[in-house]
Amino acid sequence: MRVVVIAGGKGTRIAAVNSEIPKAMIPIDGKPILEYEVEIAKRYGFTEFLFIIGYMGDRISEYFGDGSKWGVSIEYFKEEKPLGTAGALGYLKEKLTEDFFVFYGDTVMDFDMRAMLEYHQSKHADATLFLHPNDHPYDSDIVDLDSGGKVRKFFNKPHTEDFISHNMVNAALFIFSPKVLDKIEVGVKSHIEKNVLPACLEDGMNLYGYVSFEYIKDMGTPDRYYAVCEDVRSGKVARMNRIYSRPAVFLDRDGVISKEVDLLCKPEQLELIEGVGEAIRYINEKGYFAVVVTNQPVIARNLCSLEELDFIHAKLETLLGHERAYVNATYYCPHHPDSGYPEERKEYKIKCDCRKPAPGMLLKAADDWNIDLSRSYMIGDRPSDVKAGENAGCKQSIQIEMNKPFALLEAVKSIL
Repeated sequence: MRVVVIAGGKGTRIAAVNSEIPKAMIPIDGKPILEYEVEIAKRYGFTEFLFIIGYMGDRISEYFGDGSKWGVSIEYFKEEKPLGTAGALGYLKEKLTEDFFVFYGDTVMDFDMRAMLEYHQSKHADATLFLHPNDHPYDSDIVDLDSGGKVRKFFNKPHTEDFISHNMVNAALFIFSPKVLDKIEVGVKSHIEKNVLPACLEDGMNLYGYVSFEYIKDMGTPDRYYAVCEDVRSGKVARMNRIYSRPAVFLDRDGVISKEVDLLCKPEQLELIEGVGEAIRYINEKGYFAVVVTNQPVIARNLCSLEELDFIHAKLETLLGHERAYVNATYYCPHHPDSGYPEERKEYKIKCDCRKPAPGMLLKAADDWNIDLSRSYMIGDRPSDVKAGENAGCKQSIQIEMNKPFALLEAVKSIL
């Protein structure tokens, strides 16, 4: 399986760092960023590369040659004129006859390539996009997924002021089938995100999102370059690979993140408690997962549909995004054990293992994301939250005062 690396960009925004080499060759700790990409692919057994080069591309080909120094094979395609992120792919249909990875040459990353490929194959996808939350979704390209991970819609920046969505950002790393190439006009400048993927979706192709919290960040500006340099040196980049377990801070929703409203069931009722954005941003910066675990009997009571609850959580993520904070995942229990309401949904009126104080939501999150519960924390505003954390085996569970401004911030700073 080939890895196609798009490395033809001029790098205008990062010219202040080094304008004498292509941006894919800008070094981090004395090694070009493109070399890190070759090394990670080889680690997972991918040794066939096709580099798309353009501006000062001879500097890339002179350095890497045929790839034998790294135990890989490298071919080159040189753009005679700038063709965007997608245009050159149109020339490569005869070479790309099987599914292939697409990397951008200015990206620092460390992720489990095999896990992403297995997901792609399990979905029989025509294209799989690497997605993650970030701390600036308001000026990022957003991807809307259904509950099975299938892409429903693209929302490319810029966004309107009233835009609400889940914080699910396109990280610009892909697996494509050869069918995607049919949507690229040969010799015409085009872009994967703005032109090719929307055309694939419109044509009914199967596009899926692979959600991961592993490290991937472009270094296209001086500020981002210096930030990723520090992340490489500190070991953060490697440490975030999914093969390593990480701790989490589990958070109740109502009364802890958003103001407690009796049976909140409408998005306009949702309002963040003061200090919550700063608190969750602190969790993000410390390298912990931020995971919401919330009992939502409004589903069993038939006061709110699953779709409406999903939109409420999208609004929550949008509000946090405006404060440069994000939650990694949200788990909710739709059940309630007591029957007797005339409008209730009987299929949800059951005793379950997910309604707190049962630990089901925390255990599911730990299984999904390789969370080390013994190093994790639970923060809630009720005894049932504390008990759920204890039942899950968390290191510590904390009860804070409901709706109290800055209570969550004080709690997370006391433990992290």
